[in-house]
Amino acid sequence: MRLPAPLRSVLLAGVACACAQLGGTSASPGDTSITAGLPDSVRRDIASMMRAVTPLADPAAADRVGYPATMGACAADSAAGAMGHHLVNRPLFDDKLDIEHPEMLVFAPLGGGKVQLVAVEYVVPYRFVPRDATPPRLFGQDLKHYDKFNYWEIHVWAWKRNPSGIFADWNPDVTCPAT
Repeated sequence: MRLPAPLRSVLLAGVACACAQLGGTSASPGDTSITAGLPDSVRRDIASMMRAVTPLADPAAADRVGYPATMGACAADSAAGAMGHHLVNRPLFDDKLDIEHPEMLVFAPLGGGKVQLVAVEYVVPYRFVPRDATPPRLFGQDLKHYDKFNYWEIHVWAWKRNPSGIFADWNPDVTCPAT
């Protein structure tokens, strides 16, 4: 059954309003606004990653495939914003970068014990690619040093817009609850 154009418009507007009420800044694999301005090949890779990872947006689902759903501390920086909680799949910490299997899933706290998948983080430990070597690359970007944990890393803020950039470590729009 095909709806008349005016009714379709009203229905679409209602769906858009409902989606905005749910969070407004989340993105789906078909949403290209977060990746606007990136090369087409990078946009395709991010869309592929999102299709693979979106089913893990529920921490229980992530736990079933190797990302223990134990929520550690919420990572925050007083000047730069926050990251959120990281679910870590330790067996993926190797010399390979697979866009569909990030080493970490990043969840932002929503309050009331709820969390939302907002980003992924890819990691290559220095024992596989030494700190003084050429940086590994993913999504057209060099991975950055993270000396605190002795690895290369890159975040991809694919489900929540990051004013600091899609590949930035910290997101000023993410906050951690006061402890």
